[in-house]
Amino acid sequence: MSTAQLVVQHLPYLRRYARALTGSQVAGDAYVAATLETLVNEPETLGRSTNVKADLFRVFTRIWNSLSVNGGSDQVQHDLPAEIRLGQITPLPRQAFLLSCLEGFSEEDAAIILGVDVTEVRELVDEAGRELAADMATDILIIEDEPLIAMDLEALVEGLGHNVIGVARTRTEAIKLASEGKRPGLILADIQLADGSSGLDAVNDLLKTFEVPVIFITAYPERFLTGERPEPAFLIAKPFQPANVSAVISQALFFQQSARRREAKSA
Repeated sequence: MSTAQLVVQHLPYLRRYARALTGSQVAGDAYVAATLETLVNEPETLGRSTNVKADLFRVFTRIWNSLSVNGGSDQVQHDLPAEIRLGQITPLPRQAFLLSCLEGFSEEDAAIILGVDVTEVRELVDEAGRELAADMATDILIIEDEPLIAMDLEALVEGLGHNVIGVARTRTEAIKLASEGKRPGLILADIQLADGSSGLDAVNDLLKTFEVPVIFITAYPERFLTGERPEPAFLIAKPFQPANVSAVISQALFFQQSARRREAKSA
């Protein structure tokens, strides 16, 4: 496949990224068009690595960061609430978050695209996670049988501005907490619980009565892959990095709100 064909193949993803970055399809497409014009005039800017998609996004980033409108909000279309939230995050953390969490680039590729090192990418994603979480505060149910881990998770999510409605150690406790109190907007769950019960089963029971995103934080990721997985669900392996948990929480809530918006439009 030629370089031109590879660029065309990746264009839908670049347009998606540009829209999320600017908060507007019109503005996003304008940046994409400027990127393509640059590639026509400077074809040597592609092919610097074996990853054409990363090269394409790197050129786009150069265009984006060279224009003063990249931090403006006057172009945002007000029928895109999730994108508006992203538009309110400072530009560099917003780019790092979207490259990692929306486009699925590795930390190494995101660092090349942004022209920073991997450590800074992690810090930027963490900063974006905090900013997003503060704007999407919700009630969280924690299902975790290890007291110290549960305390760490509780402190982490409360530090992001969320409210913990309870911590359950078993499947039975989780169902009881959810039935007695407020419905959570997000669930953080281990898979192997104290009494031998399954966090997967607990979550699937809860989701029979309401739908929320779920993040499994577990030392047994293979059980997530082989079990009956709820959707949408995210997976974090133990031992976890707080910055990773923060970013995935923001990612889960962001995509949940985007999905709800699409459902409302199609109804």
